[in-house]
Amino acid sequence: MRKWGMLLGAMLVAVAPAGAETVAVSGARMIDVISGSVVANPVVVITDGRITAAGTSASVTVPAGAKRIDLAGMTLLPGLIDMHVHLTGDPTLGGYAELEVTDSYAMAVGVASAARTLNAGFTTVRNVGSGNFDDVGLKQAIEHRIIPGPRIIPATYAIGATGGHCDNTELPPSIKVLGYSGVADGADAIRAKVRELRKYGAEVIKFCGTGGVLSKTDSVGGQQYTLAEMQALVGEAHMLGMKVAMHAHGTAGINDGLRAGVDTIEHASLADAESFKLAKASGAWFSMDIYNDDYILSEGAKNGIFPESLAKEKEVGLKQRQTFRAANTAGVKMVFGTDGGVYPNGDNAKQFAKMVEWGMTPMQAIQAATVNAGQALARTGDVGAIAVGRYGDIIAVAGDPLADVSVLTNVAVVIKGGEVVKDAR
Repeated sequence: MRKWGMLLGAMLVAVAPAGAETVAVSGARMIDVISGSVVANPVVVITDGRITAAGTSASVTVPAGAKRIDLAGMTLLPGLIDMHVHLTGDPTLGGYAELEVTDSYAMAVGVASAARTLNAGFTTVRNVGSGNFDDVGLKQAIEHRIIPGPRIIPATYAIGATGGHCDNTELPPSIKVLGYSGVADGADAIRAKVRELRKYGAEVIKFCGTGGVLSKTDSVGGQQYTLAEMQALVGEAHMLGMKVAMHAHGTAGINDGLRAGVDTIEHASLADAESFKLAKASGAWFSMDIYNDDYILSEGAKNGIFPESLAKEKEVGLKQRQTFRAANTAGVKMVFGTDGGVYPNGDNAKQFAKMVEWGMTPMQAIQAATVNAGQALARTGDVGAIAVGRYGDIIAVAGDPLADVSVLTNVAVVIKGGEVVKDAR
């Protein structure tokens, strides 16, 4: 018995990190996104970066010696999650203007965008497409505390068909684009590309199943992969334990993607009643960027966006918002995705007001960017709620976002892993 007691004591010492910092965060109210309720006088205890207790001041005992962070009069929420960003994208360089800067410019943009996104209260993002594996580099630099930024789930290159939305289609055949690309045609090549991207750091697979707005030569809704090709891609990714995000505006492509088993539909502009039925049956999520239409149409021409792209945005922008309302009414599962990089990263929270304008309650919009996103990422043990075991990612705002969701555009305090990374009170 003495031997077992000594062994147990040694195990307890081993699993308790020496000098683990404990902080206790308090405020006026806390939004419990899991239950959809508000907790008055909350206290959240974070030890070594993870939440160890959360509840009311009357129910939570703060450990002796804990560092106190008193956010008096403020509303606490989980760190927000944007499921569709491009941190390395500069929206002021549209069309051929992108050719005026060198390749490494994108990484410099990414460093600045990561800091702005974190300061805006988004402590986790899914980066669904970047060149040169820049999103993996940003993730590594953030994790090594070289630069500030959110937790990143990188997709690396978006996979797409030759001549499709994820290919370079703006140049003549005499100019060959050198270097790596996400272009793959046919089931076998697509499977190989999925494996290759995972090898180099992708944690989610993004592919272009239909045309898009900012590509110059395709129709916005035209399908670009066959059902068989989509099934090969999704099957390979799922076998490797990876989720699949599908860029899709057009109805036929959306529906084939859902039949193939994709996990999220990005944009979903022209989804129809069959799309809603398929999404609900498969458990897929819609990630609909219904804010950036305003930015594209107001700033796009000045930023050099192709006239063809502006015409496509005018074609689908309003339809996408109408589809958002219809999908939400139909009970399709929704996550918060903005397409940051098409508009300036850091302005992500401007989309909340659009989501409420087009049919969601403020609580539903907030849940889309927290608990829903955590579920869609399959990372409910880490992010998406203020709950025991998850990362100590908390934001605080003055006012009540359930009465006026636009207050989320002015986040005063950002805490990531128990560490205050912004305090603008």
